[in-house]
Amino acid sequence: MFCYQCEQTAGGRGCSVMGVCGKDPKTSDLQDLLVKVLCDVGSLAHTKGSSREADLLVLEGLFTTVTNVNFDPDRVESVIRRAFQVRRDLAGGQMMDQWLEEEAMDQEALAAKGSQVGPKADMDRYGETLGGLKWLVIYGLKGTAAYADHAHILGQEDPEVFAFFHRALHQVSREDITVDGMLSLALEVGKVNLKVMEMLDRGNTGTYGDPVPTRVRVTPVKGKAILVSGHDLKDLYELLKQTEGKGINVYTHGEMLPCHGYPKLKAFGHLVGNYGGAWQDQQKEFDRFPGAILMTTNCIQRPLDSYKGRIFTTGLVAWPGVRHVDRSDFSPVIQAALEAPGFQEDGEDKEILVGFGHNATLAAAPKVIQLVKEGKIRHFFLIGGCDGAKSGRNYYTDFATLAPKDTVILTLACGKYRFNKLEFGDIEGIPRLLDMGQCNDAYSAIRVAVELAKAFDTDVNSLPLSLILSWYEQKAVCILLTLLHLGIKNIRLGPSLPAFISPEALKVLQDSFHIRPIGPSAQEDLREILGA
Repeated sequence: MFCYQCEQTAGGRGCSVMGVCGKDPKTSDLQDLLVKVLCDVGSLAHTKGSSREADLLVLEGLFTTVTNVNFDPDRVESVIRRAFQVRRDLAGGQMMDQWLEEEAMDQEALAAKGSQVGPKADMDRYGETLGGLKWLVIYGLKGTAAYADHAHILGQEDPEVFAFFHRALHQVSREDITVDGMLSLALEVGKVNLKVMEMLDRGNTGTYGDPVPTRVRVTPVKGKAILVSGHDLKDLYELLKQTEGKGINVYTHGEMLPCHGYPKLKAFGHLVGNYGGAWQDQQKEFDRFPGAILMTTNCIQRPLDSYKGRIFTTGLVAWPGVRHVDRSDFSPVIQAALEAPGFQEDGEDKEILVGFGHNATLAAAPKVIQLVKEGKIRHFFLIGGCDGAKSGRNYYTDFATLAPKDTVILTLACGKYRFNKLEFGDIEGIPRLLDMGQCNDAYSAIRVAVELAKAFDTDVNSLPLSLILSWYEQKAVCILLTLLHLGIKNIRLGPSLPAFISPEALKVLQDSFHIRPIGPSAQEDLREILGA
């Protein structure tokens, strides 16, 4: 195997024996083959005409290969077999010999085939710079597919988005790819991703209401319990409906924390709070949780034996030996919760504040603008992105705590768990820490920045705003590409730069966008940004 799509890749170069995430070589190779077959499907859909099956397959197939989604080789193989059929249908019976050969392979042979078509093969063929840029595009497409799949589940689609996926997969499949071509395509991924994030925002807010500032309990409530992790709002909503009146308290975990701000979700009285923190702490936290656990999208880690019998997956997420359920029937999850002991007593009363999506934040814009003009707010910092276990992430806690009291911190995604339980106070009623939601809600931060720029009659790069981003997986990649598409400069990215970006490619990004790694200390970076 060879995989270097996440920030924690082994040695900062690539996982070649076993994935740091827990992905075994067979699953990794099968995922690489799936990407290759999806490229075939995309090329056929682009050149010969698409189908409903091809459109949805590309979204679900790419999302399946995102880090920490699907670790089950049998389920990955089933998606490959589905892709074979869609490819056959699009080809209209004009099958290439190597395609027929692939279809006849068993799982072991498919994995062996996958080992020949992944990023390592492209580095050997094109070199590290061009091969890495090709996979930058693919990783961006994976992230955008995840957002597009979430939007599709909520009824938001766009034929132009499907068409772009097919065209992009066709372009990365060509033998004559170039550095300029891949860089241009990467920025186009960012452009389309902005549209997709807007679709997802429309799906979330149109279905569950605009988030409102909400205080969320972060300590247990006595009683039976279910913990919901991942990103999918519809899964949480369906579970809340199915658990009404059953005496079970529902808790969010990880990226589900922002769900408490949505009116139609917070209306359920048995959605009682948030338990735990970011995804990388789940083995310790799930072990202690005395109820059932439901994983709705990515972020799953290898389940410990102590809770393997009471953790469930749904949607595209999967782990070998973990029971998979459909959102239409969560009764196995409910039964497991009723059989578990639950919390025996209430924890101390402690709350944090969430719910500052673009609607709520922009409602406060006139006062914020006034405070800026009066010199009472000096600077804004967007400190957000993925969290992870790799060393170096304490930088973000340090940055938030060292930020002067006349600055405001915007945050989103699970990186906020580094500091979101700390007290930051307010500036004349404006909280200094504004939680804008999941990584799925990055559109809110972009929308706020654009609207503030309009209010100050300037552009985003001239605002007193600095982006201090952390990344882990492919959704962070496509968000970064969106920011670059918008021309946003001086982004600080960490804790380490992507292994698939060669020094030559990085120089292009630095020259064009002044993107840079975070510094050795938050204090030094703060001093440079604020000029003090």
